[in-house]
Amino acid sequence: MAIKQKTHSGAKKRFRRTASGAIKGAKAGRRHLLTKKNRKRKRNLGKTLFISDVDYTHINRLIPL
Repeated sequence: MAIKQKTHSGAKKRFRRTASGAIKGAKAGRRHLLTKKNRKRKRNLGKTLFISDVDYTHINRLIPL
């Protein structure tokens, strides 16, 4: 009998899977030291991004289907 794989509780708070199977997450760098970053940079940090192919295999194990 196979053991059920559990979802990583930290990963499920940070990442979402789209309908096509891609993984979305937030960009890093918007928590502190914001005075030295210009307005455009802070605005773009607020947007979500699709996880790169390098990180996809690791995060995919943390949040199974």
